[in-house]
Order: sequence, then structure tokens, then C-alpha cells
Amino acid sequence: MESKKHKSGFVSIIGNPNVGKSTLMNALVGRELSIITHKAQTTRHRILGIINGEDFQIVLSDTPGIIKPNYEMQTSMMNFVKESLVDADVLLYMVTAEEKELKDEKFFEKIKNTKAPLYVLINKIDQISQEVLENSVAYWKSLFPKANIYPISALTGFYIPELLNTLISILPISPAYFPKDQLTDKPERFFVNEAIREEILARYSKEVPYSVEVITEEFNEEQKIIKIRSVILVERETQKGIIIGHKGSALKQVGIGARKSLQQFFGKKIHLELYVKVSKNWRSSSHQLKRFGYKY
Repeated sequence: MESKKHKSGFVSIIGNPNVGKSTLMNALVGRELSIITHKAQTTRHRILGIINGEDFQIVLSDTPGIIKPNYEMQTSMMNFVKESLVDADVLLYMVTAEEKELKDEKFFEKIKNTKAPLYVLINKIDQISQEVLENSVAYWKSLFPKANIYPISALTGFYIPELLNTLISILPISPAYFPKDQLTDKPERFFVNEAIREEILARYSKEVPYSVEVITEEFNEEQKIIKIRSVILVERETQKGIIIGHKGSALKQVGIGARKSLQQFFGKKIHLELYVKVSKNWRSSSHQLKRFGYKY
């Protein structure tokens, strides 16, 4: 009897870079699973966040911002977005009030033709006037007449509980896809890599953060401490020098910041060793990208 009443479904969050997709995901899940910075293209993979209740399970998909790819890694990032459109039971298309279109017209057409229930979420409404909001609602309603338009603020939590209740109400009847104590489909090492990358995004400018990949080579969890060894990969020797800094000072700060966020995430003491290596042109190497978990 219980399986008949239980609801489960995949909810995909898509939109242009930097509209607040990761902030929404973290707000709904109640835990930081996705990187949040003011820089665009911070989410590179498709990250599943799982919301569990007694009689429901929502599998949220936070995807990279939609762009026209310039190199192999960005092509892979867009493949994650395409994948999320195919298996979505519900589609959340996030915009800001100033936005008028997607960066890629083909994706825009796919969203318009989706058979899944579509919700256009106008985010960051805490930063705009009522008049701007009303004009934005009218604009998106003209483009998507069948869509539900929700003004929200993922950062302040405005209309987030109501959105969550709506999602639960429209989920298909289905057993849970994942164990009920699971928060995400990603392994621990993924979050170590993301925590380190988040520090790099926050501390370095220009092309350096986008030329970085992180691999965790060791993750040994003991009763009171987790011992981690990770490697930061860059594309050029000059970038290696920038990451390390004078006498290792910059790398030390990355380690301090990452260790702090990882201790909060895992609830244990963290011993973190960081190294920097050069892997030339890894963003354009299909072999390297597959090794780092990107899809083709």
C-alpha cells in the first residue's frame, strides 16, 4: 500500500550562468552541495541533490549554466544539461528579471517543447522593484503561456517552502530512487574537489580558476579525523606559480579555507595535503576529461 502512495521524481534546474541555480539547489536540500560564487560557470558537472520525506523523494539536478561551447570541457558541460532535460519529471527554468533569452536558442526551443511540467522561476526579486517584476512576469508568460511563473529569492528563501510543497504535490507516484538517508549521488571525494575548487574561484582571477581541475588521490576516514591528499591540476607552468604564490603562501590560504569548509561538511577534523601539477591543455583532451568524470 505504501509504495502506491509514495512519490518520487527528477526535478531539473536549468538556466543561464549565474542566475542562482546552485543557490536554489542548496536552499531546497538544506545543505551546501553545489559551489556558489559570483563567477559564471562554477558548476561543471550535473549534481544530484536528494530531498527525502516519509512519503516522497525529490531528486534535484543542478546543471551547468547554458552556454555555447568554446572547447571540449564546455561541450561536456552542455551534455550534462541535455541529459537533465531528457529524464526530468519537472523542469525548473531559472531566470533573473533582467534576462530576456537563453544563451543558446536550440536549448530555448527544447524547453518550450518539453512535455514535463515547466516552472519559470524569476530569481533575485529582492534586488528589483515591483514594476520590473511585473514586466518580467508578463514577458515570460508571453513566451511560455502554459508555464507556471514563480517570483522567488533563493538567497533569502522567499517562496522556497511554497515551491517545495508544489514540487511534492506534482511528483509521480513511484518508489524512492535512492536510499532515504542519501543526500546526493556524488562520492565524498567529489565534495573535497569542489571545496578546493570553490576556494580557488574565490581567491584567484582571470583565467586561472577556469583552468583548474582537482583530483583527490587519498581519502582515509578514521574515527575522529579524515586524512586527504589532493592534487590541483593547471594547464600551464605560469598558472602553477600563481596558484602556489610566494613561498607557498597562496596555496596555504586555499588549504586553510578548504579545510574549514570540509570540517563543516563532514563534521570531523580534516588533515589536508595539497599539491599542484601541470597537465597541459586538459580542457581540450577527451582522455583527460573522461578521467575527470565529464561526459561525451
